[in-house]
Amino acid sequence: MTISSNHTNLRDIWYTMIGIPGLEDAHTWISIPICSMYIVAVVGNILLLFLIFTERSLHEPMYLFLSMLALADIFLSTVTTPKMLAIFWFQDGGISFGCCVSQMFFLHFIFVAESAILLAMAFDRYVAICYPLRYTTILTPSVIGKMGIASVIRSFFICFPLVFLVYRLTFCRRNIIHHSYCEHMGIARLACDSIKVNIYYGVIVALFSTCLDVVLIIISYALILRTVFRIPSQDARLKALGTCGSHVCVILLFYTPAFFSFFAHRFGGHNIPLHVHILLANLYVVIPPTLNPIIYGVKTKQIQEKFMQVFSMSKKLC
Repeated sequence: MTISSNHTNLRDIWYTMIGIPGLEDAHTWISIPICSMYIVAVVGNILLLFLIFTERSLHEPMYLFLSMLALADIFLSTVTTPKMLAIFWFQDGGISFGCCVSQMFFLHFIFVAESAILLAMAFDRYVAICYPLRYTTILTPSVIGKMGIASVIRSFFICFPLVFLVYRLTFCRRNIIHHSYCEHMGIARLACDSIKVNIYYGVIVALFSTCLDVVLIIISYALILRTVFRIPSQDARLKALGTCGSHVCVILLFYTPAFFSFFAHRFGGHNIPLHVHILLANLYVVIPPTLNPIIYGVKTKQIQEKFMQVFSMSKKLC
């Protein structure tokens, strides 16, 4: 690709990510909680995966979907956090255009896939409460596997066009990214060309993937509540709602900062300081993966019991 002296060949472009603009002096202190949460996220989700796959009593639809969520959380935090810590600790913000686009793709790919997994978990709760006698016949291992594959395929076809939308742009010699990781609009805004197509596609993706997932989740819970409030026994109602508690917490943890970041990025950029926006974006990729296994560990009796069994066995071996 031949370009004028005012532009740079894509293969030669190197970006410098500066971390959190305006808080460079605090990078070391900010890195401590982020590193701690990353370690807890990886260890906690790996432990959750270990418990689910080694304990036959946890081979139920709810826990199989939970294992997908745990795997997505490990990938989400690992795609971004190591490079983030390298910036905070060693000022190593250099990244090639190809690596930056790869990080962008996997970040958005995992986010869309995780949104689909949360929708599948809402469907799981809907079937468990509204059709309890048909629960295991509807959500068979084969159906669960197909739902997981469908989540990955959907995410791939939604996010792969982002790579072409970025590669079609002509880039000037601006190479400073005011962020700790690469994301679609952050790269696109460094281009000399019009990025209207990138903006429109980003909005369409948000509306017809993430927002659609949220609408379907809300519909699922509306149907769940309708069924629950028809149960005559108050204890039975509370028990049914209790099975949804962990999932609702995880949903709020996942979508609330995501929508805040999305709307702030497009409509509130002048009202919200850049360092606040970037700091929240950094915390977003570590806080949900850190808290998800803790939420399910605290609120799910079966996981608590299996964890205590493994913990007591390890103590005996020591």
